[in-house]
Amino acid sequence: MALVADARSFDELCERIRTTHAPGRSVVCVCGGTGCRASESELLAPAFEQALSESGLAGAVDLRVTGCHGLCEYGPLVIVHPQRFFYQRVKPDDAAEIVRQTVLGGEPVERLLYRDPATGRLMLHDHEVPFYTRQQRIAMRDNGVIDPRRLDDYIARGGYDALRKVLTSMSPEQVIDEVEKSGLRGRGGGGFPTGRKWRACRNAPGDVRYVICNGDEGDPGAFMDEGIMEGNPHAVLEGMVVGAYAIGSREGFIYVRGEYPLAVERLSVAVEQARHYGLLGYDILGSGFSFDVTIARGGGAFVCGEETALLASLEGKAGEPRPKYVFPVEVGLWGKPTTINNVETWACIAPILTIGADWFAAIGTEKSKGTKVFSVVGKVENTGLIEVPMGITLREIIFDLCGGIKGGKKLKAVQTGGPSGGCIPAELLDLPVDYEHLTEAGSMMGSGGMIVMDQETCMVDLARYFVAFLAEESCGKCTPCREGLRQMLALLTRITRGEGQPGDVEVLSELADTLSDAALCGLGTTAANPVRTTLRYFRDEYEAHVTEHRCPAGFCRDLITFWINTDACTGCQACAKVCPVQAISGEAKKPHVLDQATCIRCGLCRMTCRFEAVQVE
Repeated sequence: MALVADARSFDELCERIRTTHAPGRSVVCVCGGTGCRASESELLAPAFEQALSESGLAGAVDLRVTGCHGLCEYGPLVIVHPQRFFYQRVKPDDAAEIVRQTVLGGEPVERLLYRDPATGRLMLHDHEVPFYTRQQRIAMRDNGVIDPRRLDDYIARGGYDALRKVLTSMSPEQVIDEVEKSGLRGRGGGGFPTGRKWRACRNAPGDVRYVICNGDEGDPGAFMDEGIMEGNPHAVLEGMVVGAYAIGSREGFIYVRGEYPLAVERLSVAVEQARHYGLLGYDILGSGFSFDVTIARGGGAFVCGEETALLASLEGKAGEPRPKYVFPVEVGLWGKPTTINNVETWACIAPILTIGADWFAAIGTEKSKGTKVFSVVGKVENTGLIEVPMGITLREIIFDLCGGIKGGKKLKAVQTGGPSGGCIPAELLDLPVDYEHLTEAGSMMGSGGMIVMDQETCMVDLARYFVAFLAEESCGKCTPCREGLRQMLALLTRITRGEGQPGDVEVLSELADTLSDAALCGLGTTAANPVRTTLRYFRDEYEAHVTEHRCPAGFCRDLITFWINTDACTGCQACAKVCPVQAISGEAKKPHVLDQATCIRCGLCRMTCRFEAVQVE
């Protein structure tokens, strides 16, 4: 029997939970996201449990293993409440000191505080750290605050209030009206208006409808959906139940990328808890509305992020897309009307209905409402997850939030929209980040991946990398994508090897046009974006590769030569020690020499040299 039978018993439950979660109590939040787990944050919770027990605080202090806090570069992260002290790069041995000095004494452990690289100033609280100051969190509102394995934590912060509201006081049409009024657009890449999609699905003929959450995030360097599913799975579930009520669905699926085991684990726990509480399943809150969810794991195919390929995969077929003129809202899963939205879209639904559509619509730009979650990776000082208002500029993201380019080097370009996105050059740094401006620049929003590149990135090789990824991931169903990507890859590989011929650049451009016009699905029609934008903004690099057999960035191995600047060389011998073929010789504390005939141009010497004595031309 469900713990909550109707709206009244839910209200009573909420009151009890929120009383026990009153502000002011001691809470230790340990980041348990995948990024911090890679830095052994899993060892922190046992260490804190032991330290709290030895201090006589077992049971008196709430220890939470939370989802991703965002600032992955400085993990593992720990926040101690009520002081809200923000600790970075915490090790298990630090737990006892934090308990003794902060939990018991109320004082910060200064050596674990974040120090601003620009000013050298220590910062006590997370909201003071530049990485967080410009963020506005909606989809990630509970990340770093709640334990995703505990439904009570979510309810304490207003969780499932939106579901109660719609089931007790709103008709399905009113719910759709509110979502439409908010201006929320799909965060999975296409940017289609969410409310309009829901309305079309509700109005489609038929008695059976399905709701699907697309969690098959496959872009290199992207982990936005992963962070939300791991950090607040109930936000996704609540949005889905509300959406199911709006369109008239009784069954839903969460399709999760196979490489996200932690997300699957936490979603599975959330589904079971929601069923136990009566927030999922039969006769939810005594409303007569029933809805349940099944978690499905993807097979690791990038193309299954495309919604029709995802549907085929769910049906047990090969993950291949179908023609776009057959819309899933009319003919979707097993031929029934189906609403598909991505993780971030579903996570935005509850706040829109509890706070209001007008509030959400006031954030962002005229045509791109609300906030957007981005994973920022590459050559920036602070990599991680951010959630910012639409319309913020690339400059603000890269330099104000993410601390600028690593090592003080120059920004060259930013890739947005994943492998099918485009490369935006440094001269467009003040470009507002929204659907319209990114498209105008030749890129796209995509699901929110953002890769930052410095002056040492070869744009021709970058295009080759993304085309190689897409050629591997193409399902091969349509000829333009299957053969076009292979031919593109062959041309780009030849150019980066110094074997480019006159006319190759023009052929690349023609292939890009063919792909965009003739490919079957979104993967193929956008696959040429990396080539198109690098040709548009960095054509001189292509010409240098083809006509001069030179790589301006000093990256393409077959087109570069390493040498040692004897004026800068200190004779530290670091380069000689890492050279795999002993091409570098010289005495200690005297300038070294590099034998060009022996050098295999691996670049290890350049990466190792702290004095920039190893040069490339």
